[in-house]
Amino acid sequence: MALVDGGSSELFYDWTVSYSQRAPLGVDKQVIVINDMFPGPVLDATTNDVVNINIHNELTDPFLMTWNGIQMRRNSWQDGVQETNCPILPGQNWTYSFQLKDQIGSFFYFPSLLLQKAAGGYGAIHVNNRAVIPIPFPKPYKEYDVLIGDWYNANYGVLRASVEDGNSLPLPEGILINGQGPNQASFEFEPGAMYRLRISNVGLKTSLNFRIQEHLMLLVETEGSYTVQQLYDSLDIHVGQSYSVLVAAKNQTNAKSYYMVASSRFTTSEQFGIGLIRYPDSVGDPGVPLPSGPSQSDYEFSIQQARSIRWNLAVGAARPNPQGSFHYGSINISRTLILENNVMLLGRKRRFTVNGISFLHPDTPLKLVDNFKFKDVFLPGIIRDRPTTTPPSLGTSVIDAQCHDFYHIVFQNPLSEVQTWHMDGYNFFVVGMDWGTWDESKRAGYNMIDAVSRSTIQVYPSSWTAILVQVDNPGMWNLRSQNAENWHLGQELYLRVKGLEEDDSSTISARDEAPMPENVIKCGRAAKL
Repeated sequence: MALVDGGSSELFYDWTVSYSQRAPLGVDKQVIVINDMFPGPVLDATTNDVVNINIHNELTDPFLMTWNGIQMRRNSWQDGVQETNCPILPGQNWTYSFQLKDQIGSFFYFPSLLLQKAAGGYGAIHVNNRAVIPIPFPKPYKEYDVLIGDWYNANYGVLRASVEDGNSLPLPEGILINGQGPNQASFEFEPGAMYRLRISNVGLKTSLNFRIQEHLMLLVETEGSYTVQQLYDSLDIHVGQSYSVLVAAKNQTNAKSYYMVASSRFTTSEQFGIGLIRYPDSVGDPGVPLPSGPSQSDYEFSIQQARSIRWNLAVGAARPNPQGSFHYGSINISRTLILENNVMLLGRKRRFTVNGISFLHPDTPLKLVDNFKFKDVFLPGIIRDRPTTTPPSLGTSVIDAQCHDFYHIVFQNPLSEVQTWHMDGYNFFVVGMDWGTWDESKRAGYNMIDAVSRSTIQVYPSSWTAILVQVDNPGMWNLRSQNAENWHLGQELYLRVKGLEEDDSSTISARDEAPMPENVIKCGRAAKL
């Protein structure tokens, strides 16, 4: 560790990504481990630290790691998705280097290629407050990471081939907590102590309800934003989302232990991930029915809970000024995008679309295409600002955005499954969600005061969700479905954010956007440059 300007640190990690035979649900499977750990090591840092992670790829496939919710300010070169980075080839290594600029909160990392996430390779990220900025709650006695997610016993290559052949992902075989099957993950509580749980849904497609038997959860943070502190007996956590809760340990337990449950939502049959809370005098397992959650098909419970999560305007986060000092509701909107997800058939095979376009990956990552000014790779206007009635098609969807513009984006979901959307490089304000089809009249019901700021949001079946975002982070940024099969089969696009007169990468000041890294991997048309 080395010190950098302003008292922040420069951190160095060396991670080896490899296979290991594990059986989380009793069936042997090839799991992706990092330094032989599943889940991988915690990336623990503080606001403004510089992080260097040298990743050695010992898999038989190319590999990239993405950092879900880390904004990579001015540096999409480090984002680790298919159109910002060439992959790390088997037997090779590459060092990610980025600053955790003006962020705090709970996040996670995961493999972004080839449905490798189905084999693991994920881990927690903590971005801690600087010492001069207090956290807005009592310091917990201890913190625990709780990574929950659906799990498939099939190899990720088999799952990918099935999805590419036109099949939907089936019901998972189960739900894991911290990479472990039922009753395996254990959390030690001391009587009367306060614990912070950083919970992330690291699965492929299943929304989960999280709860702890006879313990309430005080929600304090989500994806880098401190929230109005409210008690919940259970939380719906959709794919790709992260929350921090405080849990007060009991003073007396009478030798009991307690269940921690992550159960599937909106699926044809309910599945359970089960962990255990143990106290020093706990004897055996709880031995009673699992704590009940909301009804499987109760969407109304879920949407009302989502609306209840608000931004805490009175506290500081990465900076000392209160979160509420940014008055997003008074900024004029520059552009409105209505992005509708849907399905198309290519022959007999399914593809997923955004405004009728299913994303087609070019032979060279878009970030390199943009840097070297290669022609005829992506064309302005291939994806429209609103849904069209033209037949769906394949295309490389890029939206040109002027830096510092203020965007209003509506995600419209006409399908029968929950969709989860994530925007790399940004947090956005979730100002509205409701059933039916969005129209201009819906703006009147927006929360323009304390809407939560986050990077991943759900859209319920036959409904819409509206966000506001200031596109003030130059770069090439992925806007995608967090549902793994949808993303793999085309439900994504890129925002190409530039300043005025900055179309030529060679003339962009390093103050505005980081230059191409010296260690950049080149592939495709750029391979020999």
